[in-house]
Amino acid sequence: MDIRRARLEDAAAVAAVHVRTWQAAYEHVFGAERLARLDVAAREGLARRRATDPESDTFVAVDDDGRIVGFVATGRPDEPAEERELFAIYVLPEAWGTSAGSGLMAAAVDAMRDRAAPEAILWVLADNPRARRFYEREGWIEDGSAESEYLGLTVPVARYRLRL
Repeated sequence: MDIRRARLEDAAAVAAVHVRTWQAAYEHVFGAERLARLDVAAREGLARRRATDPESDTFVAVDDDGRIVGFVATGRPDEPAEERELFAIYVLPEAWGTSAGSGLMAAAVDAMRDRAAPEAILWVLADNPRARRFYEREGWIEDGSAESEYLGLTVPVARYRLRL
């Protein structure tokens, strides 16, 4: 598994990973019908913006066949702070349990440290035990909760923090 910085031409593959992973990981929360309406083009636009944003760091995991199987994106949080935020880390279901997730997390943490941030935060759906176990294995500590709206539903989310 190769981890490298995302390029603008990776945007379509990143968007496809984003949508497919949501559809696999969150069906029990949002339902297949709602998830089928996810817009790959909108996610591609987000991936393009992140790839060209000087405040963002995005990395991709590339398998031995040259296929992008995961990505991670970090940047400044919406609220002014000296910390960084891990906005997204997604790996295709067929690559779950490989080194993709840990490799992406290591690249993201290194990038946030390089930006001299003292801490990082991330938000995760509260009903995502697999991701939460992963974050906790990677050293993140839950320190808050809230509610957010996704796909027309209000769902509980948990905040995690990592000292860099």
